[in-house]
Amino acid sequence: MRSTAKVLVGYSRGPRFRRFGRARRVSGRRGAQQVSDNCTVRERPGDAAAEALLLAGGARAILLQLANPAVGRGVAEHSDFADRPLDRLRGTLTYLYVVAFGTPQEVTRVARQVGRAHAPVRSESHDSDDSYDARDETLQLWVAATLYDTAVLMHELVFGALTAPQAQALLDEGAAIATTLGVPRALWPATPADFAAYWSRCESELRVDDAAARVAAALLHPRSGPWWFRLAMPSVRLLTAGLLSPELRAAYALPLDDRRYSRAVRVLRAVYPRLPRAIRHWPKRHYLRRFRAEAGK
Repeated sequence: MRSTAKVLVGYSRGPRFRRFGRARRVSGRRGAQQVSDNCTVRERPGDAAAEALLLAGGARAILLQLANPAVGRGVAEHSDFADRPLDRLRGTLTYLYVVAFGTPQEVTRVARQVGRAHAPVRSESHDSDDSYDARDETLQLWVAATLYDTAVLMHELVFGALTAPQAQALLDEGAAIATTLGVPRALWPATPADFAAYWSRCESELRVDDAAARVAAALLHPRSGPWWFRLAMPSVRLLTAGLLSPELRAAYALPLDDRRYSRAVRVLRAVYPRLPRAIRHWPKRHYLRRFRAEAGK
């Protein structure tokens, strides 16, 4: 399956570093505590990963990944995702949906594809603090963690706080993503509280160098792609800026219009929970069907 080969943006050393300490929790998380009482939709524990809503946080997850210096360097030197964002999006979504909802045989197949794609992604020298290897379990742990944290953030932003069963179910699905990437199960946090402690440690070490900033700019300001994709990017930039911590937002030079962001969140909260489940879970069905059709060829 060609589009799934390089699924994860997971892989900087530039002339200047912008370093910051512990990042505050994103403003969107605070807003999630104030979800309108009208939003009464409640999902089953395993449903959260199927929500199309999570895709809206994709750029946030990528920018978090790039802010890990070793991950960012690998992306800058080996990935063309900024030039082929739709191909990379399709590959990433296929991987995530197969891992979360596929059969054991399908998960094995997609894991082997990812392993082959990651094998050559490594730095020439291992002397630098920012040396990287795409198979490094600590880097892949961070990649998986950004996907999980963003999924939780988006769900809470629109639906409100996760129930305990939902939070654990989503964390377990994050574990599946991580272990399929080669992360030992023992490294993945066992509980949401364990994850919060891990996340806090990692946030304090993030920094955005020039190479990561250039990749992020190319991603958020694409010069190619279909017209509808480029038309959607201002909204993507607005939502991404609102979902990032103030420190990362400043490091990536992303402006935030608080009034527009708040209005966009209100619209999401009012509209998305009332969409039929068939619409909200359509991407999952679509990418699984496509994966299975290609596998049968």
